[in-house]
Amino acid sequence: MALKVHQFPCLSDNYGFLALDEATGLAACIDTPEAGAILRELDKLGWKLALILNTHWHPDHAGGNAEVKAATGATVVGPGEVTRLTPLDRQVAGGDVVELGATRFEVIETGGHTLQHITYVDRADHIAFVGDTLFALGCGRLFEGDAAQMWESLQKLAALPDDTTVYCAHEYTAANARFALSVDDDPALKRRAEQIFAARERGEPTVPTTIGLEKATNPFLRAPRLAARVGAAGKPDYQAFGAVRAAKDVFKG
Repeated sequence: MALKVHQFPCLSDNYGFLALDEATGLAACIDTPEAGAILRELDKLGWKLALILNTHWHPDHAGGNAEVKAATGATVVGPGEVTRLTPLDRQVAGGDVVELGATRFEVIETGGHTLQHITYVDRADHIAFVGDTLFALGCGRLFEGDAAQMWESLQKLAALPDDTTVYCAHEYTAANARFALSVDDDPALKRRAEQIFAARERGEPTVPTTIGLEKATNPFLRAPRLAARVGAAGKPDYQAFGAVRAAKDVFKG
């Protein structure tokens, strides 16, 4: 049996994710951006929520924990930083495993956006829930960590199989594509950007993506190749990444 993922919009640009272990009928919610939307989707699907899996502490990821837990009795799992906002039932860190019925989620430390940000990887089904570490054609802002930490985190994700399906938490892709085109003229990126703009015009989501597609076109994963274009020629890879991230932070296109 496999893991079935249900994706739906929340707030202004978040996505909610419900994951069903088809072997047992148990479900997990990855982050809680909007409790009402999550509970409505659970009711519509008829799924029994067993786990809330937080990636990091930000309110648009853990702010709905209390309401969803009260309504479902789900166990709340996440990195220790989540307790800055809301209680946890189980604290996890890199190397831990979280089981949802027959599904095993490996916890990978992917700090940078926040210091203790984590990713949940289902290696059997080639699925990763990456929160705000990696986006389609983007990556999270460095609110707490530094470029070296985030670059290391992105390399951990890039090491996953190319066919890994990546569920990132926001619909930022059109804006990310406009920035990417400003620092990279690769033909594959141009083709992808055209597809993204067309999809958004039709109101279609650009999430999920894949590790292989991001490695081929995402400027943050391609940062060492773009070093000269962002004033970081000859610098270590993490500094080239930092230069790309800094350029995105001030990009107005």
